[in-house]
Amino acid sequence: MTQERVTATEFQQADGVGDWRVVDGAASAWYDAPSLSVGAALAARIAGLTGGDGLPDVDLRASGVRVRIGGPSADLTGADVELASVVSAAARELGLAADPAALQVMRLVIDAANTPSVKDFWQTMLAYEPAGADSLRDPLRRDPAVSIRGLDEPRPLRNRIHVDVGRDPAAVDAVKAALGQEPFGAYELTLADNEGNEADLVAGGELSTETTDWLANFGAMTFYPTTSTEQAVALATAVAQLADDGGVPVLVDVRPDGVTIDSGKDQWEDDEDAPLPAFVDLAAGVQKAAGELGLSADPTRLRFVQLGFDAVDVPAVRAFWTALLGYQHDPRLFLTDIYDPRRLNPVLFFQQLDPADEPRHHQRNRLHLELAVPQDQVQHRVTAALSTGGRLISRTPNHHRLADPDGNEVAVIADL
Repeated sequence: MTQERVTATEFQQADGVGDWRVVDGAASAWYDAPSLSVGAALAARIAGLTGGDGLPDVDLRASGVRVRIGGPSADLTGADVELASVVSAAARELGLAADPAALQVMRLVIDAANTPSVKDFWQTMLAYEPAGADSLRDPLRRDPAVSIRGLDEPRPLRNRIHVDVGRDPAAVDAVKAALGQEPFGAYELTLADNEGNEADLVAGGELSTETTDWLANFGAMTFYPTTSTEQAVALATAVAQLADDGGVPVLVDVRPDGVTIDSGKDQWEDDEDAPLPAFVDLAAGVQKAAGELGLSADPTRLRFVQLGFDAVDVPAVRAFWTALLGYQHDPRLFLTDIYDPRRLNPVLFFQQLDPADEPRHHQRNRLHLELAVPQDQVQHRVTAALSTGGRLISRTPNHHRLADPDGNEVAVIADL
């Protein structure tokens, strides 16, 4: 296989990769699948194709599977083209159909006057790793990357966008100690960098006394480090079978160094915030299967990230983001959450902003989002968002900057 670099355009024009799109620097494909077990079968095929070396990221869902090759910090090569082609062939043999319209990657962008200080805060808060001069990324590549960019004008007021971060209790204590801060705010959970960008840091708890490997924090989740591709695929296959047999959909993210199993936000609990017996049974089964493979959980690698928007017109702002992202409304009427139906991208929620707070409402946020989508999906996404009352601020062939009805900004971008 050749290691010669290829551009996004060259990749997508290569033979045998019609299923794939380059999104945020990674070659990505989504395949609809009828069960987690079928997705796990594709993961096993991919492991066989790579010979245990260079396993791409594989995200198993009850409705399908996403495969990602490469990423922002690694150039795509001719070898990646060949791997994508054989993965497509394996998917076809399993009867799986690709849906490139499902692909998207969200990034949080923070404008800062003192970029090193702000970057240090968010690296500590999220336990992310550096990814280039101005960016941070989740080492497990599950939660949105963060980019820190220079501030072009003073914006002293509180943002209308903030971040919720869930970590294990020991990590929460370590973050507070490292930052030298005591949380503030209505729930005494809020920490802020030295420019006022805020995050609510929430400590998780145990799921049940029988499932000590699991952390319950917005979602119920566990992470098992693995020492080989075979071990990772074996665990993913066992989890998929247990989940399918129990009728409990979970998120199974397979990485070269471990496997994350996650309920998705609130999917592990009932309306009284108590663990669902079926989920606890599944969690216990997963814990047993991991133990039989000689694996031990590592809660320090776990996190949950969601984004909150303060808005004067909550329904209008919610409609904009639902249309742009292809999200769905949480069916619980007392919540404003919207979520990715494939649960590959973070939950967004909306809170009422006092209309009398005019200065804060009209100040441009220091936080905004970037949404990377396939080149052939850009116009569809932009049109959908503008139809809800959004505004186009600027555009180039691969970069459309939009604002929602309350002025919160997003850049819709595509790789060229």
